[in-house]
Amino acid sequence: MSERPTNTKLSAEEIADPTAASRKEDHIELAFRSQVDGMRLDHRFFYEPLLAPHPLPGSLPPIKFGDKNMRAPLWVSSMTGGTEKAYVINQNLAQACAEFGLGMGLGSCRPLLYGQDRLRDFDIRPVTGDEVPLFANLGVAQIEDLIDADRLPEIRQMVDLLRADGLIIHVNPLQEWLQPEGDRFRMAPIEVIRAVLSGLPGLPVIVKEVGQGMGPDSLRALLQLPLLALDTAANGGTNFSKLELYRSDELSRRAFEPVTLLGHAALEMVNTVNDIAAEGDGAQVQCANLIISGGLQNFLDGYYLTERAALPAIYGQASAFLRYAREDYATLKRYVLTQIRGLELARAYLRLRP
Repeated sequence: MSERPTNTKLSAEEIADPTAASRKEDHIELAFRSQVDGMRLDHRFFYEPLLAPHPLPGSLPPIKFGDKNMRAPLWVSSMTGGTEKAYVINQNLAQACAEFGLGMGLGSCRPLLYGQDRLRDFDIRPVTGDEVPLFANLGVAQIEDLIDADRLPEIRQMVDLLRADGLIIHVNPLQEWLQPEGDRFRMAPIEVIRAVLSGLPGLPVIVKEVGQGMGPDSLRALLQLPLLALDTAANGGTNFSKLELYRSDELSRRAFEPVTLLGHAALEMVNTVNDIAAEGDGAQVQCANLIISGGLQNFLDGYYLTERAALPAIYGQASAFLRYAREDYATLKRYVLTQIRGLELARAYLRLRP
């Protein structure tokens, strides 16, 4: 494109809007690439463009979660710990939680049961600050061992060491079964969870699966317990059963691959929780919150499912955070900011269809 002669005067439009010409050229060049297939429209929402101005940054309402407040309904789902890479990942995630007011679940804190060699991987409260929710994490198999050895109080000691707000119990029978070095459950997980609630009164507890989700009978059993939250960890996101198969030999992969397709999607689980909460006016539901995770790809998924949920709900992501947390903090920060601004936009202009 030729340059403008130096003696050419700018038009009034160019003075008022100096990028107008280049922007309009972009529109012409990109118009055909921007066509949308009507069959692919997102039919979950009514789009209401007349009813709100553009949302201001920071306009999301605060969310109460336990005795803490979150500034966005976004939960950093449990991922990693006990490796050298985990230190950098958790430091970046903790910084994002502090800056944007998010909640976070640590990866499995199992190494801390055997010593403090890996404490620095998990000790992120100095980075998050005291204002945001931070939860330690143990699996059912490890808690079973503590119960058998009469060492259940060590869980509270671990939570106190990390200055965490409570404990996540992850329930993973299929993962343990498929893991080459996996543990075998000796108790039904619901009994382990009940033992923690009765043996450690006052300790806030979250229960989650690890990528397969849960059926209606399991959901009902958990909703009747005084949990701080139930995390769906539905099938559709990171599937730890499938992950373990990649670590197995070829014969095992072929034999057990169908197992990875078992489970429940996040929308199905939200609908099931809503149905259970509606039974008898929800009188039997003691669980306070829902964390919706497993296969949520973006802020529209999160907005849709949290708005649809009958219980107070936030949504969690793991792999998306992990992807950017492995890089520099600036990249992670940019990703988180896009999600929060997207939620603000959705809240201003979108309403759920019946």
